[in-house]
Amino acid sequence: MRILKKIFSKSRSLEDGNFFNSLEKILGFPPNEVEPYRKAFTHRSSKKLDKQGNPMNYERLEFLGDAMLGSVIAGYLFNKAPYGDEGYLTKMRSKIVSREHLNELGKDLKLIQFIESKVPVQHFGDNIHGNIFESLIGAIYLDKGYEFCEKFINSRVIIPYVDISRLEGKVISYQSLVIEWCQKEKKMFFFDIFEDNGIDGQRLFGVRLSIDDKVIAKARATSKKKAEEKAAQRAYFAFQEKINKK
Repeated sequence: MRILKKIFSKSRSLEDGNFFNSLEKILGFPPNEVEPYRKAFTHRSSKKLDKQGNPMNYERLEFLGDAMLGSVIAGYLFNKAPYGDEGYLTKMRSKIVSREHLNELGKDLKLIQFIESKVPVQHFGDNIHGNIFESLIGAIYLDKGYEFCEKFINSRVIIPYVDISRLEGKVISYQSLVIEWCQKEKKMFFFDIFEDNGIDGQRLFGVRLSIDDKVIAKARATSKKKAEEKAAQRAYFAFQEKINKK
């Protein structure tokens, strides 16, 4: 019996170590405690209870993460768009934290791989990706506080994805912008498209965008067009200063 306990304990600590390392790569900093993050990826179908007998799943953390995300984005917009009134700021925030966008963020980080559930992953709808992205933010707040929430949202949401001109509808297509810039600067560009099956078996398309024979950005999506646009968006942010030079 003692030997079995020892084996189980060793296996659990190894599992925690792997989970910790994976988390650190996603967060960009080491967590203090693993438990809030385990809770962030626990689906209600697991029917787990905490020591007080309360349901243990990601839903309360999702609520908290939603509030933290909204707060950080509101602060960013307030500082970056001093000309915007309340209606404008609310509209811009809604676009950034839209369910579709949050689902994409969760997919990009491949958070579904951590989900603990009695329901097969392929039976979940798209919203599970956005839900656990928000619950992850809630876990960061509990574990590290507001400052680290802000740091994570800045690196994973604002820097790679938020462009006020695009949100205002002034940028129609990042792909067009990148292609136009490449042609103007006489740079060679190429979108390499390939099939990329996701974790849940969903058919996806991957894209590698190369400029002057160097891979600049990678992306994947449910269609070739979306994958190309996403890769172009990432390339745009990589060369934003050069592209925007008149």
